[in-house]
Amino acid sequence: MGELVPILGTWFWWVAAGVLLILELMAPGVFFIWLAVAAAFTGIVDMQTPMSWQAELLIFAAASVVSVLAGRALLSRRVNNGDNQYLNQRQQRFIGHTYVLKHAIVDGRGKLTIEDTTWDIRGADLPAGSRVKVVGTDGPELIVEGA
Repeated sequence: MGELVPILGTWFWWVAAGVLLILELMAPGVFFIWLAVAAAFTGIVDMQTPMSWQAELLIFAAASVVSVLAGRALLSRRVNNGDNQYLNQRQQRFIGHTYVLKHAIVDGRGKLTIEDTTWDIRGADLPAGSRVKVVGTDGPELIVEGA
């Protein structure tokens, strides 16, 4: 079998890491980067101690599993930190917060400015300057009540 795999060696792992990095740039998602890290790690280990091709493949396989799991944990922490929780439902993050009306609510309808955005609101008639609490949403409209 050694004759079939004569190319394995230190330079092979560096070239493999480079090819995997190029694949990462061309493919969607984040996966090949972790395999590239494993290939670079295998290249470093192979530079330190000469090994058989079987040992190199085992080190690459183990390093791949470790780096993919570590990368997944790192990215899941970063992605699920709550920043994008309401990405396409921005109005949901206003529920439970209290704001001051700049314009009166007349006939159950009004406008509320939050963070430089004007929202349509629905609730009991209240004069301008009143404090309202957002209690729900109906599509893009906020439902408010006096606070």
